[in-house]
Amino acid sequence: MKRVLFISSTGGHLTELLQLEPLFQHYEASLVTEKTKSNASLKQKYGKRMHYLAYGTKQHLLPYLFIFAWNIIKSFALFVRIRPDVVITTGTHTAVPMCFIAHFFKKKVIWIETFANSTTQTEAGKLVYPIADLFIVQWESMLKLYPNAVMGGWIF
Repeated sequence: MKRVLFISSTGGHLTELLQLEPLFQHYEASLVTEKTKSNASLKQKYGKRMHYLAYGTKQHLLPYLFIFAWNIIKSFALFVRIRPDVVITTGTHTAVPMCFIAHFFKKKVIWIETFANSTTQTEAGKLVYPIADLFIVQWESMLKLYPNAVMGGWIF
């Protein structure tokens, strides 16, 4: 059975990622997100398959740089422990290191650009687009910005 690591930041990106929950039963699935009070209960639901990174926001730049560096190290440790065949993400900054780690180890990277953007690229999407094995957009208008993407439609 393929090991699939599902990763996103918390909030709307996590809400989108959890729309893919029906896929979890078809794979040896692990879920990674930032730890916040709003999603701490996911550990009860997913048990050992649930993993957390530190929460950080770019609005507080100096602490964020340290948190991001820590999350890179923790992402690498999780990748080595989980050994996924595929990384699937709805973004954002939290998922970028995991995507590059997976790409380095020649594992599949599937990026689903957020539903929230219909006319502009996300910073994280721009970074991962060149290395993604499959880049999915939810709006047809986004195909102009990501010409090699696949139109997947809304996941809500």
